[in-house]
Amino acid sequence: GGGGAAEGLWESPPTWATGRLGSFLVIGDWGWDEWSHGNVASGGCQHRVGERMLEKMRELGDVKFIINVGDSFYPNGVQSREDPQWQNKWRNVYHQELRDVPWYSVYGNHDYQHDPCACGDGPESCAQVNGDINNTQFFYMPALSYFKEHPELNLEVVGLDLNKYVDGWNNTLEKYLVFADCKYSPCEEKCLANAEVRAQEAFALFEERHQKSTAKNMIVFSHYPTDYFKTRPDFLNRLKDNSRHHILYLGGHRHSTDKTSTVPISPNDNWLVGGGGGWSCDGSNQGFVVGEIRVDHKLTSYAVTFPEEECCLPPPPSPWNGSCGWLGKDNCLNDDPTACHCRELNPNGPCTPCPKSHKRSEVPVSPVSPVPPVPPVTPESPASPVSLEWKGGQDCAWLARDNCVNTDATACRCRELNPLGSCAPCTDTQQRGW
Repeated sequence: GGGGAAEGLWESPPTWATGRLGSFLVIGDWGWDEWSHGNVASGGCQHRVGERMLEKMRELGDVKFIINVGDSFYPNGVQSREDPQWQNKWRNVYHQELRDVPWYSVYGNHDYQHDPCACGDGPESCAQVNGDINNTQFFYMPALSYFKEHPELNLEVVGLDLNKYVDGWNNTLEKYLVFADCKYSPCEEKCLANAEVRAQEAFALFEERHQKSTAKNMIVFSHYPTDYFKTRPDFLNRLKDNSRHHILYLGGHRHSTDKTSTVPISPNDNWLVGGGGGWSCDGSNQGFVVGEIRVDHKLTSYAVTFPEEECCLPPPPSPWNGSCGWLGKDNCLNDDPTACHCRELNPNGPCTPCPKSHKRSEVPVSPVSPVPPVPPVTPESPASPVSLEWKGGQDCAWLARDNCVNTDATACRCRELNPLGSCAPCTDTQQRGW
């Protein structure tokens, strides 16, 4: 659809002073998680990237939107609009000014894993989909693949869901590419079918907009860099075609910010923008990309990166086998594949293996053990203390052992329902810095 992006709260500098019609920022692979991450050892890198983005935005003064190429919420995505990760990993990290412009977004592979979108029949089931460009409490993603016209910039933006190509780096797979992350969803077969259809729809949309759009410049983005599409030479050839538009292609997934590790699409241009600091360092450059549209409608782009030592220092030695540095704070509640694999690799860890993990210091109560009757309370003798009955039923029965570390949707809901529990709600200040 048409129309321009929402204006920020500041007054843009006059065009005659900047020589620009506007600008934009690009980021990807940024939603760092304390419990599950690669060799980015802390959330500090994500915060530094966000701080520098704010500085650049204020320096430019005319940023119209931000392109987000996905993997916004490691390790498994969000499950709803109420998921606390929206607050912890996005709103608490990126300044309000950055979020006052629309974030044009697509799903990354991690975003899909626990999102209802993997199993749904349409975008209405997707936790990240939002068609209201003025609702900047969430990303702007009116569909899984979509376009947005900016006639005032002589520009069109096209976002594509191409998660089927998560293993596109492996040229031996050729026609056997499937969305491998579907194994982490509760509906693997449905997820695989969805990914196939959504990729077909994405390619069709790009072809349609390439033919129909009258914009001089076209920004095309998905979660994956150009080198993931060697099995689709038709797509790469169309990206190279500048007969109708100058194309800037943007992808992430590989955790670096560069234009040297990708397949060139000359005479058009492309960037790898996966260096948001959320997972690991696959190259020495973490950071983001800036795009500027000149008054003559020429689109230029460049990277803002950080010295390797600011983001990519090796993590401190871990006493745990595998990428399981979080295991010392394991509360035995999560049973996702990563948690179960780490417990299996580390038999001396604090929790027993899956399924039904529990603290090694605890003896699980047998479900068939007889429960001694509770003696009746007489008026003459005061009642003995009894266990607190948690609101939320069995879903919240674990609250007696809550270690205040997890901030997933279930944990936060149970704490909110039970204000007398041992942990403060997730909105408490101690949770906000995570």
